[in-house]
Amino acid sequence: MTEQPKPREVFIQGITTDGRTFRPSDWAERLAGAMSCFRPGGVRTGRDAHIGYSPYCVPRVINGVKCVIVSEALKAVEPMAWDFVMNFARDNKLQVVDACLLPDPPAGGPAPR
Repeated sequence: MTEQPKPREVFIQGITTDGRTFRPSDWAERLAGAMSCFRPGGVRTGRDAHIGYSPYCVPRVINGVKCVIVSEALKAVEPMAWDFVMNFARDNKLQVVDACLLPDPPAGGPAPR
């Protein structure tokens, strides 16, 4: 049995193609918030419902730059949501990088290789 490849991730960076910092300063949280309903198992209601980001689209600060990390898995879950975030990046001339976020190393242990 072969292992399924992990979906890639796209990092939308809060830096425009001409090098300026993108505004407003909370753009990453707003974009990820708009995508919060796209999650494994769909939207939860009732007692199990809680506010949080989708695992497919999360805001992060990487090397001092606000980013939104978008999993390619979102494309399979909801192609229109994928198009929305990619068009947001294109329309605002934001830098986009294909990458993969590595997990944090275990506390007190060496970094994974």
